[in-house]
Amino acid sequence: MADTSDTRTPAQIEADIKRRREVLADTLDEIGVRVHPKTIVGDARAKVVSNIDHTLGRAYVSVNKAVTDVKAQFVDEEGAPRLERVVPVALVAVGLVGLLALGTRRRKG
Repeated sequence: MADTSDTRTPAQIEADIKRRREVLADTLDEIGVRVHPKTIVGDARAKVVSNIDHTLGRAYVSVNKAVTDVKAQFVDEEGAPRLERVVPVALVAVGLVGLLALGTRRRKG
């Protein structure tokens, strides 16, 4: 059986219906904006850009740490070069360049 204990006046009922229609219209407008293709594409693009920025940030931190670690191997706390480590690396580099130059000469000759 229906509840007939509603003591609102017809004007109050109409005002309530109007208010509920406005809320429903706002909700439908919000849903329309959320499911609009441009909104979906924009949200997806923003997420991709955020992920790329995060990945690049992590890569930058990793590279910066690696460079700092390598630098620490060749420079002491005061910033002076550690000759006992720099000289052998420089000799190996010069030797490799020399071998590459000889290999290039032999192929041309």
